[in-house]
Amino acid sequence: MPASFSDARASGAPDAEALEGPVNQTIVLNDTTLRDGEQAPGVAFTIAEKVAIARVLAEAGVAEIEAGTPAMGAEEIAAINAIVGERLPLEASAWCRMLRSDVDAAVASGVASVNLSVPVSDIQLEAKFGHGRSHALDLVAKVVPYALDRGLRVAVGCEDASRADMDFLVAVAEAATAAGAQRIRFADTLGVLDPFTTYARIERLRAATDLEIEIHAHDDLGLATANTLAALKAGARHASVTVVGLGERAGNAPLEEVAVAVETLYGTRSGVDLLRLTAIAEIVARAAGRSIPVAKAIVGEAVFTHESGIHVDGLLKNRRCYEALDPAKLGRSHRMVLGKHSGLRAVVTALREQGFDVSPEQAKAILAQVKAYAQCTKGAVPAAMLTSFYRQADESLQAGASRRAPDLALHASRA
Repeated sequence: MPASFSDARASGAPDAEALEGPVNQTIVLNDTTLRDGEQAPGVAFTIAEKVAIARVLAEAGVAEIEAGTPAMGAEEIAAINAIVGERLPLEASAWCRMLRSDVDAAVASGVASVNLSVPVSDIQLEAKFGHGRSHALDLVAKVVPYALDRGLRVAVGCEDASRADMDFLVAVAEAATAAGAQRIRFADTLGVLDPFTTYARIERLRAATDLEIEIHAHDDLGLATANTLAALKAGARHASVTVVGLGERAGNAPLEEVAVAVETLYGTRSGVDLLRLTAIAEIVARAAGRSIPVAKAIVGEAVFTHESGIHVDGLLKNRRCYEALDPAKLGRSHRMVLGKHSGLRAVVTALREQGFDVSPEQAKAILAQVKAYAQCTKGAVPAAMLTSFYRQADESLQAGASRRAPDLALHASRA
């Protein structure tokens, strides 16, 4: 049953000044829903869907998107061309292997920049190339200048950086700098890091290079957002994200979580309009054929829904009791439902919003019915059912009054 909480006192997030966060520089979110997001099993966007997603991301203020992988072929190039042709206020880049042929495909797609990816862990270098570290450095030295000569801006993507030797990763950064790249992407490809290790590695990389640093975190251990924030605190200024965390295996750091977290926790803006996040999530979920979990952080249907009696009572008295993130920042509001864990105050408030006033005895009787209904149905009590409970309680009260009336008359006559 919806409740407006209009009588509750205004809330407030923690003071940004009281929280230590990244230095006051712009955080740039690079959304890779159209590349890494589409690599999620069973996901295949049409060209029209890709263009629509790119549009809503641009409208929301996302500054960069990874539009696809041109080396996949003509259809992918056509899709990227269609996005570029929209002339959206964002930079569209392409994901490429560290190969000249991939660069040529990127040029054909019309993008302005590329992420040239190369494995940097020993296990991937051996498995993919049958070569060691020197081969990776040779590729960087040869392919980055080739891309620059074709008019592209270049980021060097370090695949499996989280399992790479840090000294070698620094050597890759030095090679990327010498070759003319402007950014290096640290990819936790298998999602094996924790925030503490992420911070330490990005801090080390930040101290060793003047390149812009981007963090690309996967969510295999449920730590993608935490690792992304740790990287930003350590000096990364770009974060690779996807809408609702869509991506391979457990997915990537979700756009909505990172965008809200950097603003709420650090007072740092990413340029993304938080009011648009829920709509973007719904558009991407439909195109992907995925449902958004009701408890999904930021954009889930139920994340501002309350049932517990203690929580509802606290929220009605002062929203700050149980609110750190103001739903209004996301264009949303609190919602109260009645169920097994509800208390008397929630019942009274919900009935009052329907125009009914109840006595304490009625409220207790109705609450008992609410709990029994929720236990039986494993669901919240609909508005119509609450009205029915009120009618029953009111009829019972009136019937009781009628039965007591003859008794009172009898006592009066005897007196």
